[in-house]
Amino acid sequence: MKIAFIGLGNMGGGMAANLVKAGHDVRAFDLSADALAAAKEAECKTFTSASEACADAEAVVSMLPNGAIVKAVYESDVLPSTPAGAVLLDCSTIDVATARDVIAAAQGAGYDMVDAPVSGGIAAANGGTLTFMVGGSGDAFARAEPVLNAMGKAVIHAGDAGNGQAAKICNNMLLAVQMIGTAEAFSMADKLGLDAQTFYDISSVSSGQCWSMTSYCPVPGVGPQSPSDNDYQGGFASALMLKDLRLAMEAAEASGAKTPLGKHSQEIYEAFAQDNGALDFSGIIKTL
Repeated sequence: MKIAFIGLGNMGGGMAANLVKAGHDVRAFDLSADALAAAKEAECKTFTSASEACADAEAVVSMLPNGAIVKAVYESDVLPSTPAGAVLLDCSTIDVATARDVIAAAQGAGYDMVDAPVSGGIAAANGGTLTFMVGGSGDAFARAEPVLNAMGKAVIHAGDAGNGQAAKICNNMLLAVQMIGTAEAFSMADKLGLDAQTFYDISSVSSGQCWSMTSYCPVPGVGPQSPSDNDYQGGFASALMLKDLRLAMEAAEASGAKTPLGKHSQEIYEAFAQDNGALDFSGIIKTL
């Protein structure tokens, strides 16, 4: 399949490369010359504009920084240039309202489209083990699923347009709350004289167990390999976690949902990311 891929950053570059490995003809575009060079090395065909990349595409995948950019790219490049009948997949993490607006515009122009944000981080993007949370009609999901399967380990239909974004921000709000709680528990255990490994051995098989502890422990040398073992480099940047928390709080306000722990988590990451935005979000333990 001819697939245009727009946005080749830390996540998009690995995703595009996995589409090539799956046998697809990937037509890549990014504003960064370095990103385009990396895509070319991964055997993508590279183009000087998003419009050119979309010109002969049967599917378009986008992985862009925010909703305003997604809306602008679809209005100026994707919808005017992509052949009729192509399926469109936006894998960016953006606000629910913009996702629904862009999909409505695509449907109005005769395209099937889904919002399909991801969970898993850079390592999963490179390894083809992402989880995709997909919003859109049943027909659009059925067309998008084979493309997403080439980049992930799990592809889950979350319901109507925008529900992929809803699932992503709810999930990451929960993740932030869990990571802060996990960091607080290890910090308190240390101050009470309890060895970190011993606490892990106990809590990881007790009622306090959670993913932030058993798969992504914020304490170096405890649990499986994680960014904490690399001085909190790599992984999921705190600035990106803060972005998702802001989106979650916007959605909470718009929908009338009560999220006091989500709000407090946003405040904690706001302070941390001012000087540590590039560090993995598990580095929040440094504040304790």
